[in-house]
Amino acid sequence: MLEKTPGKLNAGDERIAQLLSWTPWLSFVLVTLPLPIVFLVLFLAAGTTDSAAIYLLLSFVSMGLGLVVGLVILILFLLYRRRWHGRLRDRLAADGIIAAEVPWFASELSSEERKTWAELKATNPLLADAYCETLAARLTATRIIARARGETLRIERQINRTRNIRGVDTNSLLNDLMADRRSSEGLRKEATVHLSEAKARLQTIEAAANRTLSHTETDSMLRRLAASQEQFPLALEIASLEQEALLELGQSQPGPKSGKLTQSEDALDSLER
Repeated sequence: MLEKTPGKLNAGDERIAQLLSWTPWLSFVLVTLPLPIVFLVLFLAAGTTDSAAIYLLLSFVSMGLGLVVGLVILILFLLYRRRWHGRLRDRLAADGIIAAEVPWFASELSSEERKTWAELKATNPLLADAYCETLAARLTATRIIARARGETLRIERQINRTRNIRGVDTNSLLNDLMADRRSSEGLRKEATVHLSEAKARLQTIEAAANRTLSHTETDSMLRRLAASQEQFPLALEIASLEQEALLELGQSQPGPKSGKLTQSEDALDSLER
């Protein structure tokens, strides 16, 4: 049996995650379809009308019951999978989140972060690795802040309960609780600084990626524009040569219309004489 190391992912976790990815849907199909299919086969093989009607009715009833039971089992499996993933993420984050564990925290990423990460993996793997490491730092800082905030609230409630105690000297306990609260607040502030740095680094990486992509697209557009400008004078020269050839052809072969005009002018001259 594999031994689970706190904060580390093992092969057993990956197998369970893969199993939970398709088990809910398979269970729904296995619960819903078998009985209706059996009764439908019996309906097709029935020799009398009465038995065929009974089998058809049983097929519809079993389909309805199977859908209800299948949906209940599906919801239970999905809830269990969500809870299992939550416990796994808590265990992985116990000693800090590393870049290799970020895919398990995809549900805690914003839609913009997921989109940017996917685009970087497709266009620039080096920046994608840096972005993933920064995401790990951001997730770790976010979890530390949430834990420190919860710890501060717990300490404050305990301080309030201690102050309500009468007849006993609780100054020493209150001093210890105050020190714990200051320590928790200091941890939260430090994690907040790290969170701001991680967010700034994410924006820097995203800006660098957009800048690189923009330069690449601009260079491609400039190359196409230069190629089209090189081809334009050639096309213009060809069009000019064609026009000159048509003009020369028109001058060397006068049309019938010009001959008719000449004959009309001769007739007018003879009438005037």
